[in-house]
Amino acid sequence: MKQFAKLFTALDQTTKTNAKVEALAQFFRESEHDQDKLWTVAILSHRRPKRTVNTTLLRHWASEEGSIPLWLFEESYHVVGDLAETIALTLPPDFEEQDQSLTYWIDFIKSLGKLEEEEKREKVKWAWRQLNYAERFIFNKLITGGFRVGVSQKLMVRALAQYTGIEENTLAHRLMGDWTPDDTTFHDLILSSDPMEDLSKPYPFYLAYALDEGPEDLGAPEEWQAERKWDGIRGQLIVRGDELFVWSRGEELVTDKFPEYAVLAEKLPNGTVLDGEILPFKDGRPLSFNLLQTRIGRKNITKNILKKAPVILMAYDLLEWEGQDIRQKPMEERRKLLEYAVAQCNEEVLMLSERLQFDNWEALAEERDKSREYDSEGIMLKRKDSPYRSGRKRGDWWKWKIDPMMIDAVMIYAQRGHGRRANLYTDFTFAVWDGDLLVPFTKAYSGLTDKEFREITAWVRKHTVERFGPVRSVTPHHVFEIAFEGIRASNRHKSGVALRFPRINRWRKDKPKEEANTLADLKAFLNA
Repeated sequence: MKQFAKLFTALDQTTKTNAKVEALAQFFRESEHDQDKLWTVAILSHRRPKRTVNTTLLRHWASEEGSIPLWLFEESYHVVGDLAETIALTLPPDFEEQDQSLTYWIDFIKSLGKLEEEEKREKVKWAWRQLNYAERFIFNKLITGGFRVGVSQKLMVRALAQYTGIEENTLAHRLMGDWTPDDTTFHDLILSSDPMEDLSKPYPFYLAYALDEGPEDLGAPEEWQAERKWDGIRGQLIVRGDELFVWSRGEELVTDKFPEYAVLAEKLPNGTVLDGEILPFKDGRPLSFNLLQTRIGRKNITKNILKKAPVILMAYDLLEWEGQDIRQKPMEERRKLLEYAVAQCNEEVLMLSERLQFDNWEALAEERDKSREYDSEGIMLKRKDSPYRSGRKRGDWWKWKIDPMMIDAVMIYAQRGHGRRANLYTDFTFAVWDGDLLVPFTKAYSGLTDKEFREITAWVRKHTVERFGPVRSVTPHHVFEIAFEGIRASNRHKSGVALRFPRINRWRKDKPKEEANTLADLKAFLNA
């Protein structure tokens, strides 16, 4: 635990990529427990142990242990912005020196799930007394299920590559799939010479960079393939060993959510891996992304859901064919094989992503401008001679999204942020005019600079009307331009609409609140 706490501190105190990679590599070199190494990989891959104690109980126990009233603990939490850190700061500084491993404490947390409340209370308080501040903080993060640190999978793979001498692409592939530290070992997962033992294992996804200024600097148009960018769930469909598996980009096995794909197990040859978009689709057009979310959240996929939200796989790449990894082949070759595979399959549930025809960048810009007519988010550009890489690599794949929709709105509520922004108001609720009333329609928290957040925080403190815990209602005054990618009708919201990916585009200090947009303006986007 001491080594892991030291690692977390090192990662948390730097923003430099090389420093984070070196801290991770050093941890893997120095750790004496392979299971601790495995749990570190798991935690940083978002495979955390399940929560076994609810946070309400932890708040009560921490206030008891710290000998402070609960209301003072809650006020402290609102200021600190992080429950694990608040508990660690609240507890008495004295502790009993221990040298248990990270794995020991994770097993300890997992064992709490079967205990009665009073027994949990005694064990958690006992654990707090064994740990110093940094270790308590880690323990609290793990027990609340909220462990996050600024390390991407890519950085962890780089560190493992330094430690093991194994190629990054190989390691990235081995870390994919439905594994947990309970069903494998560090040796089997990382050092095994056969990463293909698990037939269901997908490949690391290749991710595109955003193209902000247009494609004119990319070179000759004939060197590029263009497709529409669809608003679904990125996924891989795998057929191996006469079985079919479907993975989301978030490394979730979602085969049971999409029974429509089952027929493809018989139509595609073993050793096929398709990359594409899981897309709600009916009558030749994509449906709302919200319908797709309703399927992901259901335990049982009923006939009614299948009818209401049918899906297809919009295939745009082929990663494995007849058991051969073909990711290093040029895009043009993979595309020809993909066209053949989809044609031979001949099933409505599998569609081929259309290649757009264009002779120059101006013609492609015109196609991009038509994106909303096709319920598309914009254009994907892929270099024809590019291999299929791992992760986000600049140069070969670009996403050229359409300009977002915009609305000017009035800020009416503000809420404190978390972590390093716990003392700033960073989460806001916005409203538009409906006659003489301001109707709330969305929340947004990104888009301002640190300087602007400090400025609006000072204003919020002076113009608070009411307080609701960490939330304050404020005097309607400031106008912000809100950008969003999509809009749909919604009976769950007072405004009657729900936005997709809302964020603050700019602070309209030049505009008085009376000139903010109306609810009618907002609803006009529904028919745009």
